[in-house]
Amino acid sequence: MPRYEFRCRACGDTFEVHRPMAEASAPASCPQGHDDTVKLLSAVSVTGRGAAGGGGPISAGGGGCCGGACGC
Repeated sequence: MPRYEFRCRACGDTFEVHRPMAEASAPASCPQGHDDTVKLLSAVSVTGRGAAGGGGPISAGGGGCCGGACGC
């Protein structure tokens, strides 16, 4: 189930809510009971090669975010 981050404008607390995607835009009250909250945009990091490479080694050109040019 997706996790959504919210911040309370009244007390400043940041909290998470687990709910179905169909309820992603529904409002959430903070744990302190305040209703003035805003949903935060969370950064997601995805790693791995997927099925495109067939499970073989990464090409000699490198990998990373830009094909190896940045050295990551």
